[in-house]
Amino acid sequence: MEALVKFVQDEFVERKEFPEFSAGDTITVYYEIKEGEKTRTQFFRGVVIQRRGTGSSETFTIRKMSGTVGVERIFPINMPALQKVEINKKGKVRRSRIYYFRGLTGKKARIKEVRS
Repeated sequence: MEALVKFVQDEFVERKEFPEFSAGDTITVYYEIKEGEKTRTQFFRGVVIQRRGTGSSETFTIRKMSGTVGVERIFPINMPALQKVEINKKGKVRRSRIYYFRGLTGKKARIKEVRS
């Protein structure tokens, strides 16, 4: 059964091409929002906390600070409303899921940038 689900996902689910990013990277995600009959593009810029799943069920979580409140959003990688993903900074972290980042404030919440 699991092989059948994987086959259907590989064959029929449209896969969008996005740049490679991982936990610790600062990215901007552009996505479409429908308000009544109008559609507009909105962006969400923040640090990637995690990538989870494989194939068409893969998701990634982004965290940003809005004033003094932390806001997290989970995006499915194959969401139809997702338009593009830009990488702003490549971060250097030692974990694939940086949940500890939620508890850090001020200068401790900085992530070193990888220069390439």
